[in-house]
Amino acid sequence: MSWIEICFLALALSVDAFVVSFSYGLVIKKNRNIAAFKVAFSTALGQFIMPVLGWYGARVIYKQIATVDHWIAFFVFLALGINVIKEALGKDETRYTATKLSLRVLFMIGVATSIDAFVSGSMLYFVQTPIWQAATLIGITTFICSFLGFNICSVFYKTSTKGLEYISGIILIGLGCKILFEHLYV
Repeated sequence: MSWIEICFLALALSVDAFVVSFSYGLVIKKNRNIAAFKVAFSTALGQFIMPVLGWYGARVIYKQIATVDHWIAFFVFLALGINVIKEALGKDETRYTATKLSLRVLFMIGVATSIDAFVSGSMLYFVQTPIWQAATLIGITTFICSFLGFNICSVFYKTSTKGLEYISGIILIGLGCKILFEHLYV
């Protein structure tokens, strides 16, 4: 996987963090800079750790599935993309979660926004991508997107974030198709 593709993957993975941060930015009124940093850090940490865990998990089982890894990658990215688009279609953007950013809430935010990064990390192993550099890029991208999402919500108060989620889903599906075509036709 090229670094440009990893950048697109990082952007696609960070959309959930952006949306969550945007939502919290709408409802948190006090200590906004500290709250923005906390949310951005928790999402970025999750997005950094989960691909590493997925990569090492895939490494353990790689020999058993090496002949079909491109199909697995395709179907996983396809499922992730469809799931992101499906969630965007059914999302009620008027509901928000608790506004207190306790460690428990921050942990839940970090895990919930990075489950797809775990699966993506396993796919990065199958396409022989160095995980530490990729995870760092994914984490930094997520931090920036999350921090921006928290702080720009006032500008886009009436704007829907569903379009970003649709684009994210399409990017994930496109990455899956590219991996499949590379393995079948190269």
